[in-house]
Amino acid sequence: MRLGVLDVGSNTVHLLVVDAHPGARPLPAHSHKADLRLAQLLDARGAIGADGVDRLIAVVREALQAAEDKGVEDLLPFATSAVREATNADDVLARVESETGVRLQVLTGAEEARLTFLAVRRWFGWSAGKLLVLDIGGGSLEIAYGMDEEPDIAVSLPLGAGRLTAGRLPGDPPAPDDVRALRRHVRAEIARTVGEFSRAGTPDHVVATSKTFKQLARIAGAARSTEGLYVQRELKRESLEAWVPRLAGMTVRQRAELPGVSEGRAGQLLAGALVAEAAMDLFGVESLEVCPWALREGVILRRLDHMGSA
Repeated sequence: MRLGVLDVGSNTVHLLVVDAHPGARPLPAHSHKADLRLAQLLDARGAIGADGVDRLIAVVREALQAAEDKGVEDLLPFATSAVREATNADDVLARVESETGVRLQVLTGAEEARLTFLAVRRWFGWSAGKLLVLDIGGGSLEIAYGMDEEPDIAVSLPLGAGRLTAGRLPGDPPAPDDVRALRRHVRAEIARTVGEFSRAGTPDHVVATSKTFKQLARIAGAARSTEGLYVQRELKRESLEAWVPRLAGMTVRQRAELPGVSEGRAGQLLAGALVAEAAMDLFGVESLEVCPWALREGVILRRLDHMGSA
């Protein structure tokens, strides 16, 4: 059957259409994206303003039309941290449902981490052993660890690249004092979680997902996306540590000229790099592998599992 996943994230609203059935690998058929940046549309009260809600409704309608055009039989709509943490989340969800018919399922941070972990486990298989999975989104950082398809530990921290950029990195390029302050904040937040993971044991394989990690790996020399999903892409901490001060000294326009960096994501690349560097350092990770599957694929796989057991 043809499934659609509608992901209302902190940066983008992304419709992914796949051909799938239980026991088979989902095959991508269509992708429709719109940059919305909900995490940056919150007002002083932490609410999504009327203009932001109007834009969200318009984008959801566009995605619904694209899903219909592509013959989607079953649509799985969900929202992550930007909607989850908005002080007017209930009102936003009610308006979206009233005006589009779409009832967005709001995932908790732990659910995001678990579903992303499932996707990574299915991609690499059992031979990967104990996995540590890192995922930097626009609004949050998810970390999960385990041996099975359900992680033993799954946490979510408010360290998304979009959130941190909007709240803590004014200036283009940002002031060195702001960069240092953000570095301290990020490391303090991540350090609180390290002990719990350390007690669980050393991972056999460390994996990262998300656009942020893909772009960091690309500027550090990983293969282009045009070379296909199955090319191994790694990010070494040594390379990342060399890039962080360079990114800090660049304007958004200069970052957008780097290989693999989109104009829409260039502004938050430095914050993402600081989070990635901190996580790799504090967890003692010298090198990680970038996985092409992430949260959306995890949502699809969970749906297929339920279909197969029905």
